Amino acid sequence: MNDTTQLARRDRDAVARRDSEQPARRMTLTPAVDIFEDSQGITLWADLPGVTKENLDVKVHDGNLSIEAEAAVPTPAGLRLQHAEVREPHFARVFSLSPDFDTSKIEANLQDGVLKLTIPRRDEARPRRIVVRSD
Repeated sequence: MNDTTQLARRDRDAVARRDSEQPARRMTLTPAVDIFEDSQGITLWADLPGVTKENLDVKVHDGNLSIEAEAAVPTPAGLRLQHAEVREPHFARVFSLSPDFDTSKIEANLQDGVLKLTIPRRDEARPRRIVVRSD
């Protein structure tokens, strides 16, 4: 007998008792992030599978960028959940931003569970070419 068969044959009352006795545990996951930087600013890509725009909170406060989100893991109609290790994960991650970045111009886009944040540099922090004159 393998583990899958044993799970399917567990006493259903015991499972119901265990679930009702323990409070639901909230799992917080750190989303995987890629960050690209150029002279114009940075672009941050965060993997947030199962997250919708309504369950996403992106904030900037005191030089910190925070990303918090709740994922919805739907159970297909007509099926009963037998075993779940991740029910409704909570994603959270915080980044410290340099004062070189203009936090008032951050753009955010969520598509297919991937959050894209574009954070531009302040104009005065961007590299600029200095013209050299000869006298």
